[in-house]
Amino acid sequence: MKKSFTLIELLVVIAIIGSLSALFLPNFMAARERARDSQRKSDLRQIQKAFELYKQDQTPTAIPLALPTINVCWSSGANCSGNIYMNNFPADPLGTAYAYVYTDTLTYSVVACLENIADPDGATCPVIGGFTCASPKKCYIVNQP
Repeated sequence: MKKSFTLIELLVVIAIIGSLSALFLPNFMAARERARDSQRKSDLRQIQKAFELYKQDQTPTAIPLALPTINVCWSSGANCSGNIYMNNFPADPLGTAYAYVYTDTLTYSVVACLENIADPDGATCPVIGGFTCASPKKCYIVNQP
């Protein structure tokens, strides 16, 4: 006589696996959101440093009106020559560009929407250069130091 699992035993195991995955999946998704938010914050601090390098090399009226192209080298010369500000200009982890605006020749803001609304570094999202985050999301904003 062959020994095998009964249909009821298989259904019980499937139900247990399903309920365990239902418990752990939201925690896993929240961890991924926090990881993407950490990447956004790091990217914005790197962009801030690159803007400060750029401003040191330019006259105040030469500050760019728009972000450089994402995933492309940003430098003072063509084909990544001259002073290199960023080797690979970052994009949001979900693939969109970060919002950027300058208010006068000396100040700027770079903004990213945070997925985790409980993030302590998040702020209420202002409308910056036509950019805003959908409610109830928070923004991470980097201004000129």
